[in-house]
Amino acid sequence: MTTTTTTTTEAKLLTADDLLRLYSEGVRGELIRGVLCETMPTGREHGAIVANLVGELRAFIKPRRLGWLVASDSGVWLERDPDTVREPDIAFTSAERSPLDVRVTGYAEVAPDLVVEIVSPSDSRREVHDKAQMWLRHGVRLVWVVYPNTRTVDVYQPDDTATLGEEDSLSGLDVLPGFACPIKDIFEP
Repeated sequence: MTTTTTTTTEAKLLTADDLLRLYSEGVRGELIRGVLCETMPTGREHGAIVANLVGELRAFIKPRRLGWLVASDSGVWLERDPDTVREPDIAFTSAERSPLDVRVTGYAEVAPDLVVEIVSPSDSRREVHDKAQMWLRHGVRLVWVVYPNTRTVDVYQPDDTATLGEEDSLSGLDVLPGFACPIKDIFEP
């Protein structure tokens, strides 16, 4: 997801409630310690990768009632005063962390178990690495960072990072035991 930071001369920090109001006015973005970072449309390839991964994950998660699976525009409220609301491309939150019978109409306030970030051409490797580390610091157990240009996936866990190629398979590890998806399949049209 491509983001640009919006600043004002007044340096007024926004809240999560401000971000929700702006969303209803057509402004899209994340909030990083009270500063709006607008998100830009990412293109067809990005959308196809999200759709492919959501399809694979949904086919595994839904029949087992394992938890919540969401894609883009589903913010996660990570910090308060100043507020941070991040928007992963895909997130899975287990039913243990967020029961299936509990309706959340605003931002989730529970860190997901799995976050997937699809790298945009304007994202630097350092930026996405830092974002993956941020997710882990907030309790995410598994982060997949997908690089469309190299057709690779960086897999982050709290104590380990690995890079997988098209010949490899994504594993749900201890977050989604039994889930596996060939990496080449997520890049198919």
